[in-house]
Amino acid sequence: MSVAFAGNSTPGSSREAGPLRVMVVDDSVVIRGLISRWIGAEHDMEVAASLRTGLEAVNQIERINPDVAVLDIEMPELDGISALPQLLAKKRDLVIIMASTLTRRNAEISFKALSLGAADYIPKPESTREASAADIFHHDLIQKIRHLGARLRRKAAVASPPLAPASPGATRGPVVARPAASAAAPAVHAPSSSSVLSTRPFSTQAPKVLLIGSSTGGPQALMALVAELGPVIDRVPVLITQHMPPTFTTILAEHLARTSRKPAAEAVDGEPVKPGRIYLAPGGKHMRVVRSGADVAIALDDGPAVNFCKPAVDPLFTSAIDIWHGAILSVILTGMGSDGMRGGKDIVAAGGSVIAQDEASSVVWGMPGAAANAGICAAILPLNQIGARVNRLFAGDRS
Repeated sequence: MSVAFAGNSTPGSSREAGPLRVMVVDDSVVIRGLISRWIGAEHDMEVAASLRTGLEAVNQIERINPDVAVLDIEMPELDGISALPQLLAKKRDLVIIMASTLTRRNAEISFKALSLGAADYIPKPESTREASAADIFHHDLIQKIRHLGARLRRKAAVASPPLAPASPGATRGPVVARPAASAAAPAVHAPSSSSVLSTRPFSTQAPKVLLIGSSTGGPQALMALVAELGPVIDRVPVLITQHMPPTFTTILAEHLARTSRKPAAEAVDGEPVKPGRIYLAPGGKHMRVVRSGADVAIALDDGPAVNFCKPAVDPLFTSAIDIWHGAILSVILTGMGSDGMRGGKDIVAAGGSVIAQDEASSVVWGMPGAAANAGICAAILPLNQIGARVNRLFAGDRS
């Protein structure tokens, strides 16, 4: 059964106020019901429609006019990956979050969806009867809807011209406030603009390792960054923590290897850390570095989530200080939350440096924004400038 409520905005544009309207598209009545109940319980979002197939979504998108769509991959009549471009063709600013079970095939499809315009992805639990898995799915989904929807609202507000003053004698209609973002959909970045935040000098120590942390929007950002880091990867180890579940990190590592043309793989507990390789924290495990005799080795653990994440960035950042002290360069890319900020503080206190991606080029300016507003960054840069700066730093230019 489909349930929909008519929107009151022009199709193809997003409302600037009121709850985020979410369209749930999944052939499982259980999943549709579960997600719809979660959305209905939030003050800043509402269920715009609950649909069974991608075909229904494509046919009804203009009438429903949602802000966000949660789109299943495997559905009858028209699957998610086929429906995706058709939905975006009819509503170009629609935020689409792909939902899929943790299979290799669905992980591959999710990566393809990102390249076709999906904003993000979320893994569905194998069984909603498993309380912990359902709780994580619930938390992550609501956060993604809220943060990605809020970013859409801000972009729409910036693009909207101010209302022209009425001419004398003109008939005046009701005055409607046009806030920059809905009060019910809090901004996902700190209030300061990345263009005016203060920075600190880069460390005078030559870095001996490159650490990278990322989350929402991270896969695309990582691909762009590692493509420019060949000279650095040849000289030092590169360790990456991306908030991502198992299977997905396996696929991401393969993509990183192809993009960088360097060895890249999920890290293995106990393996030595050497220059010339990219080590990616595997989904579901925290990655740290430890001393192993005269060498440095990977240490994986199955401890509790840190900053609601597993893997988390902070454990990697803080563990690296015992190995390389202040000879660390860390980069914090797009992502929700503040993971990486505390570890970044520790790196700076030890004498290392932090670079954060700027707000304009981030999908969500949570993680890099937290670092920037904490005053720990030596640079806050657009994604397309980070690679060049990293290369210069490792070449000896610490300006």
